[in-house]
Amino acid sequence: MKPIRTSWWAACVVALVTACGGGDSPPADTAAAPARVALAAVLAPKYNYAEALQKSIFFYEAQQSGPLPSWNRVSWRGDSRLTDGADVGHDLTGGWYDAGDHVKFGFPMAFTATQLAWGALKFEAGYKAAGQHAALLNNLRFVNDYFLRAHTAPNELYVQVGNGGTDHSWWGPVEVYPLAAPSYKISATCGGSEVAAETAAAMAAASMVFKPTDPAYAATLLAHAKQLYTFADTVRGKYSDCVTDAAAYYNSWSGYVDELAWGAAWLHRATGDAAYLQKAESFVNTTSGFGAEGQTGLLPYKWTHDWDSKHYGVYVMLAEATGKAQYVQAIERNLDYWTTGTTNGERVTYTPGGLAWLQQWGALRYAMNESFLALVYADIVTDPAKQQRYRDFATRQLHYALGDNPRNSSYLIGFGTNPPKHPHHRTSHGSWLDSQATPVEHRHTLFGALVGGPGSNDAYEDDIGNFTTNEVATDYNASITGVLAKMNELYPGGVPLDGFPVKEVPTEDEIFVEAGVNSAGPNYTEIKAWLNNRSGWPARHGDKLSFRYYVDLTEVIAAGQPASAITLSTNFSQGGQATGPFRCGTTNIYYAIADFTGTDIYPGGQSAHHKEIQFRFSAPSGTAYWSPANDPSYAGLSASGTVKTLAIPVYSNGQKVFGNEPAACGGTPVEPPAAPQGLTATGGTSSVSLSWTAVANATGYVVKRSATGAAGSFTAVANPSSNTYTDTGLAANTTYHYVVVATNAGGEGAASSAVSAKTGAALPATPVPVATGGNAAVTLSWPAAANATAYDVARAATSNGPYATAAPGLTTTGFTDTGLVNGTTYWYQVTARNSIGSAVSLPVSATPQAVTPTACALTIDATNDWGAGQVLAVRLANTGTQPLSDWQITWTASNDFTLQNSWSSTVTASGRVVTVRPAGWNATIAPNGSTDLGMQIAYSGARPLPTNAVVAGQACAVTVVTAK
Repeated sequence: MKPIRTSWWAACVVALVTACGGGDSPPADTAAAPARVALAAVLAPKYNYAEALQKSIFFYEAQQSGPLPSWNRVSWRGDSRLTDGADVGHDLTGGWYDAGDHVKFGFPMAFTATQLAWGALKFEAGYKAAGQHAALLNNLRFVNDYFLRAHTAPNELYVQVGNGGTDHSWWGPVEVYPLAAPSYKISATCGGSEVAAETAAAMAAASMVFKPTDPAYAATLLAHAKQLYTFADTVRGKYSDCVTDAAAYYNSWSGYVDELAWGAAWLHRATGDAAYLQKAESFVNTTSGFGAEGQTGLLPYKWTHDWDSKHYGVYVMLAEATGKAQYVQAIERNLDYWTTGTTNGERVTYTPGGLAWLQQWGALRYAMNESFLALVYADIVTDPAKQQRYRDFATRQLHYALGDNPRNSSYLIGFGTNPPKHPHHRTSHGSWLDSQATPVEHRHTLFGALVGGPGSNDAYEDDIGNFTTNEVATDYNASITGVLAKMNELYPGGVPLDGFPVKEVPTEDEIFVEAGVNSAGPNYTEIKAWLNNRSGWPARHGDKLSFRYYVDLTEVIAAGQPASAITLSTNFSQGGQATGPFRCGTTNIYYAIADFTGTDIYPGGQSAHHKEIQFRFSAPSGTAYWSPANDPSYAGLSASGTVKTLAIPVYSNGQKVFGNEPAACGGTPVEPPAAPQGLTATGGTSSVSLSWTAVANATGYVVKRSATGAAGSFTAVANPSSNTYTDTGLAANTTYHYVVVATNAGGEGAASSAVSAKTGAALPATPVPVATGGNAAVTLSWPAAANATAYDVARAATSNGPYATAAPGLTTTGFTDTGLVNGTTYWYQVTARNSIGSAVSLPVSATPQAVTPTACALTIDATNDWGAGQVLAVRLANTGTQPLSDWQITWTASNDFTLQNSWSSTVTASGRVVTVRPAGWNATIAPNGSTDLGMQIAYSGARPLPTNAVVAGQACAVTVVTAK
């Protein structure tokens, strides 16, 4: 089950007073040792932080969706959900499964990515000292690649793949996921400011991580981050009101204002643009919390940073960016609430064992989130006592999670003493029966995953069914990963494990036959057989499975009967077909083939993981020579039930995967084939084509690839059956190295000689143009498209064309089309091209308009609004060359209001129509002069905003400001 994930806002509903206080791969790690942060006393580490960090990052590879990258180290995971997005015509493969389920929830995924990138920036030295920096960058690139695919248009972002209710109805490994996984998006007509702004934050933060090693990738991330933030800010809406399925799991309890501040803070840090900092600050009120446009403000210290609430992260970032006292005080109120209890004499709950316990659901996650903030802020604050206090707090909380607790048990799976072994996690459990009870023990160790954690009394039960305390999630690990990196700086001495991870090998048979005697008589034997697929290393579909049942017809031949006297029939089958009997060479051994090709047998439930067939060998009636006693496959079978038997071998696409053949039928050892010869490699645009001479006695091949060509660095990428293969989806302008080995029943042969090939340039990225109408002209602009060498602009009278070239071969990212007819709409497409090909943008349009020289500029600022009233600040400026006399301003309010007072003018209201006249002293405004005036109004219901504002008798430019 995947539970509803609560936050401060949900906790307020449950316990108002107590909870709320009444209110592809980057470069390897560098070898240079990082500078260490000096402490008052440098102590040997209590735990091996480097090992814990190594495993915490590894957990994200277990959560990967889609085709697994070559660097994925989880041997029991395989490709999964390869058609995500097909329902909407987009490639939405990749990303992370959220927790113990198989939904890709974009909101917590983006928060996790932001948090990991923040740790990469702040605690880089700790990652590098532990040898984990490259692994971190691998995983950050993987999730950001998914965000790039999910951002399908400027105002369109896919934020969830998979339906929560549907997904939670099934318990099994994701490689054989049998359910529909619908795609959900936010758009210009259904906004989701939280998830758009959080994804913008994730990509902005990651752009800084990748900028030193891959500036082109960093620029792509930043361009998308800017576009997503504009989307979040201009199409405001609560995402879980749009994607209603998310509301039951990751409802946006706190609204979107905190994410708008958070996203702006990250874009300021990534770009240095002061406008983003100003925007971030505009959303923050450190005494009553965040809030705007009817959203509830947050009490400013009694929660922590999490997937829903970014308030405290914003405080830290603004304190660092500005040094302003209000942000310093705000974050210190929060940190002191968690540490000393000096904030109004209130302190977060502590368990008897010392865990700062905020809430039952994911208690350790919250403690680690606050510990992360404490460590980031400790690097900012200059007061040594505070610095030490916050670091001590984080150290104590981490130690509790790693084993320093009343149970003396680690809560990080696969690390320390007595860690959890039964997390609420489908794929690591590996059930083939759609059941939490089978198998009893998890098949796989989910290394590095942090479970939810204990209750307020330190009690904890390692129970697969307890999703409250024993589920894992990507956001649970988001902060502990950074905390471990920082600890590796503060307390050096830990080392990652050599040889981690050790490849898991199956601990039980995965694909096999269970058989028994269904019926028997003097002249026949009827067998009942179940073909099982309980695969888990990794789990996989089986739609090309078959098995062979062997009989010895010596007694038939000795009786002077031909083998053809024995017939084979099928009495019952669930998708299989029995054929035969077939002879083994010149022996008296014959066999039947039960072929289930086309029937998918997979570890997905009681009826899915095995299929039955009943078949009968019969001699003519009245004969006395039939006897199954000497049949090789009959040994050990009985009429009392079915048993697993090695004497009935199983094949997948013709390759034996289980059991033993009789020696007369190929059961003797087979020599592996020779090494392939003549291997050649030819680079394509984003692919490499391989060919080699076919190897005698080979039944298949294994293609192995390496990024370096070093011995031991080659990893299997494909198993072709012929002597050619094309490796696709590769990075452009990159050299790849390959070897090929041939296989047969004897196993893999020797590897071929290594060859190398370099891919060509990639196709250009699709441009995203913007068109703006001017006077008899349209101005086009677009961000530079990756890999483009030139641009062509084409114009049409309709969006469907035909398009005629207006400007070919541009090397700039802008063009102004002149000599156009005012009032006519023109459509444009921009084509980016290089030597490989081209990519054409979606159509954009603009309408040129004749420009009338303005005589004045009117600005109405309606941003000073508090939900029941507002102050309207009005400025009228004379932009002409003659005095502006006896002016009069009118506008219509969008809703009813009551005029309270006014100044520097005479204001009357008739219904919703407002008329403003000069006060006398400002009746004439000189050229280049201006006058300021204003009024206060009260209202109930919808906020009234000025519309249709004009200055009587004047061509006046009007600006109405409604949002900060």
